[in-house]
Amino acid sequence: MGRQPLGGRGNQTPVVTYSLIAISALLYVAQLIPGLDATNYLAYAPLYSFGEYSAVGAPYEPWRMLTSVFAHSTGFVFHIILNMYTLWIFGQMLERMLGKARFLTLYLASGLAGSLGVMFWAPHDTFVVGASGAIFGLMGAFLVIQRKLGGETTQLLVLVGINLVIGFLPGMSISWQAHLGGLLGGALLGFIFVQTRKYTQRKLQLGLLSLTVLIFVALALSHAPMFVAG
Repeated sequence: MGRQPLGGRGNQTPVVTYSLIAISALLYVAQLIPGLDATNYLAYAPLYSFGEYSAVGAPYEPWRMLTSVFAHSTGFVFHIILNMYTLWIFGQMLERMLGKARFLTLYLASGLAGSLGVMFWAPHDTFVVGASGAIFGLMGAFLVIQRKLGGETTQLLVLVGINLVIGFLPGMSISWQAHLGGLLGGALLGFIFVQTRKYTQRKLQLGLLSLTVLIFVALALSHAPMFVAG
């Protein structure tokens, strides 16, 4: 039996992957229920991250940067189908490579990085939903890991490139900002995983992962409104 290079167990059931798919599916059903208005509670726009916009009806709700990852467009069913199919493919591989905790960290941090891309690069009134940022993070991490371990990456590079280009095409309702943010965030985490994969580097890996996630969170909260007591 071959040694798993990144700390995971190759025969483990990808419970986290299946759970993420199940949560996304359940929330999608909730989005379809008339009167529940679930999409409006889950969607993210940069104006929810900037305190100065609270005066025009957009409260400071930075947690939407993660809730939006689990919501999808109800007007285009293939949005959730394609995202969940891609999660099923890459999630199983990466969860077995990394283990459950590392994989969950990668997914959530990549989703947050995707929202950071929207926050910094998209117009403030751009509303987004979808797991695409997290999915691109998985592809970015897998690409970095494969290249470092000597695996074939040409097809994945082409796939990532095509999807990025599609996001820039006129008339496409696709957030290239979320794609690019998630891709960069996932690639960074993948680099940390593969560079600290030795057992003796576990503490270093944990420290670097914690620092990276804290930086992402700090950036997400960097425009918090200042509350002054009256």
